[in-house]
Amino acid sequence: MNRREIRSPALVELESKAIPYRLFIHAGPITSLEQAAAERGQAPNQVVRSILFRLAKDSFCMALVAGSSQIDWRGLRRYLNQSRLTMATPEEVLRVTGYLPGAVSPFGLPAPLPVLADPNVFEPDEISLGSGVRGAAIIIKPQLLIATLSDLSIQPLIKSQG
Repeated sequence: MNRREIRSPALVELESKAIPYRLFIHAGPITSLEQAAAERGQAPNQVVRSILFRLAKDSFCMALVAGSSQIDWRGLRRYLNQSRLTMATPEEVLRVTGYLPGAVSPFGLPAPLPVLADPNVFEPDEISLGSGVRGAAIIIKPQLLIATLSDLSIQPLIKSQG
């Protein structure tokens, strides 16, 4: 896979908005967050996971979480005013985002979707996110998320340490 072969709605959105980013292409399959970070020359907390949650039958939201941080489910339910929520199935992820699990990006979504980001996403100078294509990642300044994602809300989403 080379850079010219990679096209996704995420990359199209960033390019159409003139948002600066770098595309990183892994040499082979990725089996862990730590491997992805190491190959990208990053610390694990610079790798941002885009996690899709189902709130109701056809209601979803995305959470951006850095590294291996664990979601605070109780806090997320309270913030979303939901008594129940679940992680989306792989089929729902593809249907709602247009991306396969492991390649999900908050950019280039087919329809507007609320996106929540934990504050720790904004701590590093640069982060990497799904590009919409497995084996490739978008490397970007985290502050550009705020400029690019109109439905972004910054909320504590992870369990506190201790």
